[in-house]
Formats: sequence, structure tokens, C-alpha cells
Amino acid sequence: MSENIIRERPRTAAATVPDTLVQALDPAWLGIVLGRRVEAVETVEVIRTVATKIRFAVTFEDGASEAFCLKGLLDVDEITARGGSTCVLESDFYSELAPIVECTVPACVVTVTDRSRQQAVTVMRDLVAQGASFCSALDAFTADDALASLEQIARLHARSDTLARFDWIRPRLSQLAEMNYVTADTLQEMLDGPRGEGLPAPIRSAPRLIAGLRALAERDRLRPQFLVHGDAHAGNVFRWNQGMGLIDWQLLQRGGWALDVAYHVNAVLPPETAEREERRLLREYLAMMQGRGFAMPGDEEAWKQYREAVIYGFYLWSITRRVDPPIIVEFVGRLGKAAARHESHALLGV
Repeated sequence: MSENIIRERPRTAAATVPDTLVQALDPAWLGIVLGRRVEAVETVEVIRTVATKIRFAVTFEDGASEAFCLKGLLDVDEITARGGSTCVLESDFYSELAPIVECTVPACVVTVTDRSRQQAVTVMRDLVAQGASFCSALDAFTADDALASLEQIARLHARSDTLARFDWIRPRLSQLAEMNYVTADTLQEMLDGPRGEGLPAPIRSAPRLIAGLRALAERDRLRPQFLVHGDAHAGNVFRWNQGMGLIDWQLLQRGGWALDVAYHVNAVLPPETAEREERRLLREYLAMMQGRGFAMPGDEEAWKQYREAVIYGFYLWSITRRVDPPIIVEFVGRLGKAAARHESHALLGV
């Protein structure tokens, strides 16, 4: 089994989950959650996407200094705050799964969770201070890069035995298929905008995409279930001196292996590279899993499942709103072209 950066089981602090950046960087609050009196806090970097990531350095009472990264929903509006359950899911990942998964993940020091409010923050060791670098969402991986990151995904999938223990890991794909907070009309309006430019009209059809997602969910629930990352694009990968690792566990779920593999390959590779390399990369992934004792489908069945599963990533990015538009446009383009190339809708009977 591979080692995490530091295999430490995080503390679970009985403290109030902060709502603002100011509260999260308060020395008194940090002293409570870190279990040591904090004398000073220095902000290093603040990254605001849907969730906020804060890199900061703490000086303790004894003069020691350590670098951390806190992640949570801070200074958000009421609608965004409703997504707090994904932060709770990530907190539970770091508390329960991070110490035992085979893939490389950040070392989490403490989690603070309020289940009644469905809010949580995680405090991790600062990967950048340890020499790691984060990939950007738009990094164009080479095929060799994709093979290295697929190995991390295979290592995650290899701990699918944990699903029997953790019933809080839900079938996210099935939940997405049942949700209606993004209506067909709203989705069509988005696909008719810049994100859908360059895609064939049948691929830009919102009703067809929704039907495809529902058909995929129905097939996926009948297949062997794996521990799935759920959002494995390049922006959730980091590099360090021992290779690559995975971050961002807010879409952690149980589902078919192809949900991660098809999404990942077609999100991290430019379309022309994906088309040229994807069958080889798929075979490499299957060999990784077979080497770990998993009974995987044969080449042609695996290829079919892979082609169907492209719909998952395409749908995720088609409904995305709170991300920089250039990133949305690029991912919808890459995954939409993959869905067209693989005739994913038709494979799913829609």
C-alpha cells in the first residue's frame, strides 16, 4: 500500500464552524481547533472558488511555526451555503478514509463539523509549503501525465471494500439524476450560450442530456460499485516529489469505475490526445485493477462502459455555474466532444 504524505488521523474539534474568513483566521478559534495556544497568524494566500481555501502560517505559544491550509464555505450567500453537505462529506473523507486509502492525499490535521447546520471545515497541512504544486483546471496533461494520475484513481478504487463500512458514501450519480434544481429550460439556455459553442446540435440538447444521465444512472446502479472520486479533473490533482496526488473530496461517491476514468481522461487531455490515447490508457487502468485482484470487464465491455460514462462529466460541467467561465467552456467543450465522438447518448438509448 502506498503512503499518504503524512498518515495521521485528524482530530475532530468541538468548535463552532466559522462562517467568515475573519472567524477562520482568529487566533483564539485556531487555538481551540489545533489544541495549542496560537500567538500569531499570517495569511499566505486566499483562493476563492465555491469553497474558500486559505493558506496560512501559525506561530504557537512556544515559538514554533507551522503552515496549514483551511477549506470551507466562507463569506458565501445563502444559496451557496446550502452546499455545506459537500463540505461535511469531505470532512468525513479525511476523518475516516484518508488514513486508509492507497492514493496520495493531503494530510488533514483537524476537522470541524456541525451536522445540524450541515457545515464543516477541514484544516490540512500546507502542501505548497511541503514542495507540492497544484495543477490548474486547464492544464493540458500529456498521455504519460494521465497515466500517472489514473494510477492514483486506481489506488482509490482499490479501497472499494470500505463501502461496506461507510454507508454515508452515497450513489451521487443516482442523486443527480433525480434532482431538478437545474431545469431542462435552464440547462438549454446555458448550452445555447458560449459553453455549447462548437458542439453539434444533438449534443447541446438539454432534454437529451438529462435523459442520458438518467439512463446512465440506471445502468450504473446495477454494476459493481467502487469508491469513486467523482470530480477528477486536472484542478483536483497535485504534483510533489513522489508523483501525483488527489484533492477535493466533495463529490466522493459510490458508483461504477468508468465514472472516474471516462471523466478524467477526457477532462485532462485535449480532445485529439484523448482520441489517440484513451484505449491504451483504459487498458492500463484495467491492468492496474486486475493486478490488485479485481475482476474487471473484458476489453470491449469496458470500452462500452467507458463510452457511456462520458455523459457523467459532460452533465456535471454543463450545469456548473460558480466557476470561472473559461474553465466551464473548456470542460464542456472537451467532454461534449467526447460524448459526440463516442456516441454516448445513442449507447444509452437516447
